[in-house]
Amino acid sequence: MTTTPSQTSGREFALTLSCPDRRGIVHAVSGAMLGQNLTITDSQQFADPSSGEFHLRMEATREGEATDVETLRDALTPVADDLGGQWQVHDRAEPHRLLVMVSRMGHCLNDLLFRTRTGQLPVTIPAIVSNHEDFRDLAEWHGIPFHHIPVTKDTKPQAEAQLREIAEEHAVDTIALARYMQVLSSGLCTDWSGRIINIHHSLLPSFKGAKPYTQAHDRGVKVVGATAHYVTADLDEGPIIEQDFRRVDHRLTPEQLAQQGQEIEAAAFSRAIRWHAEHRVVLRGGRTIVFN
Repeated sequence: MTTTPSQTSGREFALTLSCPDRRGIVHAVSGAMLGQNLTITDSQQFADPSSGEFHLRMEATREGEATDVETLRDALTPVADDLGGQWQVHDRAEPHRLLVMVSRMGHCLNDLLFRTRTGQLPVTIPAIVSNHEDFRDLAEWHGIPFHHIPVTKDTKPQAEAQLREIAEEHAVDTIALARYMQVLSSGLCTDWSGRIINIHHSLLPSFKGAKPYTQAHDRGVKVVGATAHYVTADLDEGPIIEQDFRRVDHRLTPEQLAQQGQEIEAAAFSRAIRWHAEHRVVLRGGRTIVFN
């Protein structure tokens, strides 16, 4: 069931829950929400027959009375424990802090900055990290600290240590790889599991490596696409959050294919980050459930 969120001025919360499927889950959670004088403004659920799990996302608001997310967590803990599930509650007023990493292609970075500046993305970007200097002026124009961290084979451990310090300093929630052309270490991928999002220049797994659009042109492809996914130690094999594509034909040059692809990359990437920041993505092993 999906309801239309009401326009309210109260405190708003988002709940996600995954647990073994059984009768009465929605009733139990709704009752706990009612007990806290909360109004449910949106509710989505999915019973997964392949795993026997039930997944739930609710949005709720409380008018007139002050409450906080810790109070709500305390109230929901007995219900969640009884259901035997994994769950989270978030205060939607708390901005999601997104660190963006980029190399020398700026279309995804520029799109994220524009959408953040205009309020289309529920995030704040406290820092931009790059292994090149190309986008320092763009970052400074937006008033965002820019950190240049060159990376070589010999300096990668030091570079990642510096990245960790920046992320800790800025209390970062998620790292966005906006065409950042360096492979992250398995240790970093593990420590930030479910909190690093990458955009890949094709519908995975296809045309990996250098010059993907030239490869696509040489093969006479009929669609170009992009894949936004969580980063894991297995390169470009992480759980997929969003994919998009566009039909093309033989008349397009490799440069025109690249332009088409970049537009798709930016759109798919921003949707994936928005859904992640709004706690709409449930990560279960190698796959995701997305309440979009």
